[in-house]
Amino acid sequence: MNRSAFQKLLAMAAVSAVVSAASVRAEETVKVGVLHSLSGTMAISETSLRDVLLYTFDEINAKGGVLGKKIEPVVVDGASNWPLFAEKAKQLLDQDKVAVTFGCWTSVSRKSVLPVFEEKKGLLFYPVQYEGEELSKNIFYTAEAVNQQATPAVDYMLAEGKKKFYLLGSDYVYPQTTNLVLLEYLRSKGVPLENIGGGFRKEGDEIVSAGKYTPFGHTDYQQIVAEIKQFAAGGKACVINTLNGDTNVPFFKEYAAAGLTAETCPVVSFSISEDEFRGLPAKQLVGQLGCWTYFQSIKSPANKKFVDGFQAWLKTTKTPGIVKENRVTCSPMVLSYDGVYLWKKAVEQAKSFDVEKVTAELEKGISFDGPGGTVTSQKNHHVTKNVYIGETRADGQFKILKEFKGVFGEPFLKGTFKAAAAK
Repeated sequence: MNRSAFQKLLAMAAVSAVVSAASVRAEETVKVGVLHSLSGTMAISETSLRDVLLYTFDEINAKGGVLGKKIEPVVVDGASNWPLFAEKAKQLLDQDKVAVTFGCWTSVSRKSVLPVFEEKKGLLFYPVQYEGEELSKNIFYTAEAVNQQATPAVDYMLAEGKKKFYLLGSDYVYPQTTNLVLLEYLRSKGVPLENIGGGFRKEGDEIVSAGKYTPFGHTDYQQIVAEIKQFAAGGKACVINTLNGDTNVPFFKEYAAAGLTAETCPVVSFSISEDEFRGLPAKQLVGQLGCWTYFQSIKSPANKKFVDGFQAWLKTTKTPGIVKENRVTCSPMVLSYDGVYLWKKAVEQAKSFDVEKVTAELEKGISFDGPGGTVTSQKNHHVTKNVYIGETRADGQFKILKEFKGVFGEPFLKGTFKAAAAK
């Protein structure tokens, strides 16, 4: 054999070895998608979900993985660009061949990827509070439905003697639909239309929009805060806040500058958790309210294990781009964590990563004792979980004021509440 032929044989053997090694790695791992905004206006919220997912995968991998396979995360950036989310979803399913994806924050991003997951028969776990009125066979909503956040918050404010409700949100489907449900709910509780602020838009005799809306990234809240201050002048008023992303920062700064306080006109927010409070003037917002299915301040062994584990992981992870200082945990992070463990248990019960088989197990009802309490998957692809009302403290944490145990997730509420006589 001449030297040239021998070198060709060596080269072929090397290629074969590389292919063989790659094949072995593929057999030893299962690819899992992470689809969140790591840049743009929603990065303030979504990067933490990327982080907690990577922590969860490492935690599971350290204990042997799933069905003997280590989780191999495939992280992509939706970049707060809703059409791009759909393109990234196609990439994860077609190119990366992921077994499951955990991702999205805004409803518009979820609705962008929904047809992709349905067409390609993928599986998405969605972890952030949303407006309901949707049920896809290819999505599991660990997220808070309206009856697991918005209506319990209104019930609490009514019990506290509030008579007037100003509706404020970002201009997209989640706030708009949620506020239409809340309009019906408030009227069913005897709150007259004149005590519901933010404005209405009608088509004929039907109200098709309720509340005041601003675009993503909006920064000028002077006029809106002045309107809220006037609305609250008579007392017994509150704000129902469904603003999303970094636009909460200028709103609350303007609110504080106007002299509004939790005593004069409390704000109950559905998209501000401990994580977002890191970028807000927390000391000026003591006493403001949040309603979630988890707070970091929950006292339980499961939560202590989760918080301590995440903090320890932050110190040791070598993943680039992860902020390690002043980190907290929050409800969307926990619902992401819960989702991974529900999927893991479903895979193990199905003895398969096949989406249809895994979905069938989830629909039977799988429980996991998570940091916020026990969560159980439902046949309607939502999750039963505890609900908490919390009051913000100067350190950016929440003091838990009330707990609702084992609330069943009900996505279809619009049109179910009938107006009652005004009180």
